[in-house]
Amino acid sequence: MWSIARFADIRKYNLHCHTQFCDGRSSMREFVDAALSQGFDAIGFTPHSPVPIESPCNMSREDVAAYLAEIERLQEYAAGKLDIFAGMEVDYLGSEWGPSSSYIASLPLDYIIGSVHFIPDQNGQLIDIDGRFSSFRRKMHSYFDNDIRYVVNTFFTRSIEMVEAGGFDIVGHLDKVGRNASLFAPGIEDEPWYCRHVETLIDAIASRGSMAVEINTKVTDDTGRTFPRERWLTRLLRAGIPIVVNSDSHYADKLSAGRQTAFTLLRTAREALCR
Repeated sequence: MWSIARFADIRKYNLHCHTQFCDGRSSMREFVDAALSQGFDAIGFTPHSPVPIESPCNMSREDVAAYLAEIERLQEYAAGKLDIFAGMEVDYLGSEWGPSSSYIASLPLDYIIGSVHFIPDQNGQLIDIDGRFSSFRRKMHSYFDNDIRYVVNTFFTRSIEMVEAGGFDIVGHLDKVGRNASLFAPGIEDEPWYCRHVETLIDAIASRGSMAVEINTKVTDDTGRTFPRERWLTRLLRAGIPIVVNSDSHYADKLSAGRQTAFTLLRTAREALCR
């Protein structure tokens, strides 16, 4: 049974990894070997879930059985040395698809990360706003009429809908839209209306009482930032929301990327809370 309590920061773990079953660039075996060589206690795999739309980054339903079989094989391979968990990062696409969908609930998963990567444009077409800024900027022009406020508003509205629908354990990269949004419109993350969105989302998560938030360190080594931004960590702790640290790694050699930085930021946030 899933329990966030077992992943206190005294353990070495990573619960957000992408491999050959979606858009990852290393195999599950390579991740396990990396975890063993670095003294990890636990690793969790989270392929991007099947979705009912075309997406080159998401796994197919046909591959789910093979993924779960590989989990079992690697659990035997690393028995007694490393805990291996079967997770999935499930995209929220609206009321028609998300972590609470019956298909996802039917899978024998240890835990689920709920994330927003796709939002509808003004005509209702689902567009992937994740990824590199060059792609984001192009999509802003092609699909969103360069309306960054619409994109941000919709991202957070969808995130709150996902939280309210439930069916998952960890909120993935809570404010990830902020990185591309701030490159498109510098200073946007400091604007009061943007901050209200983050506050409202944190309140929604806290009201559920059963979800953790990850400190996602995928770009920390390259950019210095985490998702959520450092400024929100004390707010999360004050709200009583459990926190885990994940690298969202797509390469086995990035398993520990940004990890120490994140724990340092988290320790500083806890100290600030106690002042």
